[in-house]
Amino acid sequence: MSLVDGYDLVIFDLDGVVYLIDKPIDGAAEAVERLRAAGTAVAYATNNASRRAADVAALLTGMGVSAAADEVLTSAGAAAAMLAERLPAGAPVLVVGAEALRAEVRDAGLTPVERLDDEPVAVVQGYGPDVGWRILAEASLAVRAGALWMATNTDRTLPSPRGPLPGNGSLLSVLRTALNREPDVIVGKPAPALFETAASQSGSERPLVVGDRLDTDIEGAVGAGMDCLLVLTGVSGPAEVLQAPKQHRPTYVANDVSGLFGSADAARIPAGADELGGWRLASGRLEGSGTPVDALRLLARVYWNGGEARAGSDEARELLTGWGLPA
Repeated sequence: MSLVDGYDLVIFDLDGVVYLIDKPIDGAAEAVERLRAAGTAVAYATNNASRRAADVAALLTGMGVSAAADEVLTSAGAAAAMLAERLPAGAPVLVVGAEALRAEVRDAGLTPVERLDDEPVAVVQGYGPDVGWRILAEASLAVRAGALWMATNTDRTLPSPRGPLPGNGSLLSVLRTALNREPDVIVGKPAPALFETAASQSGSERPLVVGDRLDTDIEGAVGAGMDCLLVLTGVSGPAEVLQAPKQHRPTYVANDVSGLFGSADAARIPAGADELGGWRLASGRLEGSGTPVDALRLLARVYWNGGEARAGSDEARELLTGWGLPA
């Protein structure tokens, strides 16, 4: 029985899990098709507020990853829906972000604006590659004047083939500094709303979240009471896993989404033994050799209980040093 056989819905994060910016990650398309062939429901939940659900579905389809618009949940769509519940129809909302966020606000029956002179009653802020000082200044003035301040997400970085890039959380820090306060509402992960909506829409009783970030995907899944698989194709790496607080600890860990089709015992973290795949943990020392994921699963039990481990073999020393940990 494979790991995924215990679940009736797989909720994928996108950046760092299915693709990196605009290139599919190896094996992602095959994994989705394999799930569909087995009758397992699939959903996509992304904090990216710069694309609409239909655009995300089209992007995925163009990469060879099958997706329908109603399977995609974005923080932009969720933010607009939440604003529509709180504000009267046609209310002016100052939008900081990409055109996709403005379109979602407009489709929710509200009026996107860009200036304090338009008397916005709310500010919604999401990532956009062209966000600059002028719109941030207008947003700052609007919030000072009493407008509700809503953030689509707080991701500090975005994954890219060249390395992490500034995300919406970095742009939010500009207003945090200027206003000396936090947003009134944060919509996307780690808030559990996207995951809970995905489960509700599919009628899932046992969903599994697959993500690459401990501070958004995994924390959001833990908060929603859902099991989660961390894949190491995106932002969070082994050192972060070992140092993770309880709310950031995944149920499983794997190199990539192919881990869905291995056994649950081969991905569960921490491992329940002192020997695993050629590695051995004895008296606080990691000995032998094997795969990095197996070493990570062994070491998690030590680190998550407040301890540390040292290298007892050349292979272990090379691994720990490569992770930036004491060897």
